[in-house]
Amino acid sequence: MHITWQVAGLPAHPLIVHLTSVAVPIASLVALVVAFWPAARRWLSFGTPIVAFIAGISVPLPTESGGWLESRVQMTPAVQKHVDEAHNLLPWMGLLMLAMMAWWAWHRFAVPRINSTALLRVAAISGPVVLTVLAIGTLVDVVIIGHAGAAAAWQGRG
Repeated sequence: MHITWQVAGLPAHPLIVHLTSVAVPIASLVALVVAFWPAARRWLSFGTPIVAFIAGISVPLPTESGGWLESRVQMTPAVQKHVDEAHNLLPWMGLLMLAMMAWWAWHRFAVPRINSTALLRVAAISGPVVLTVLAIGTLVDVVIIGHAGAAAAWQGRG
């Protein structure tokens, strides 16, 4: 299926990218909160996997609309840098999404049934470490991509 990524004759990419620019940092922050704050983990409950899923599915949209736009703009080093950086976000967000869903499922279904203190201790240490690394990596990557995109769009124009 061929999609024309336009809204009112203008490229949709700058509009679509805002969903990812908001959803991914929110997911990263939620991951950090639920990793270290048990009360927030209980309060957010099913919201954690929902936020993770929304952020996860938001990533392919700007990738696709950006690919459409890429074939219609002059390829400069700044545009190429933005394109290259953008390819890193899907793996980061995919892993963060899976980790957030696993952390939620662990606390929802496994923790109440596990009697092994050692296993609970290992998970209590490794879970937050994994979530922190993925959340920070994802957050840093989305900022780098956004900055590269802004530089590509605005460099030399003001």
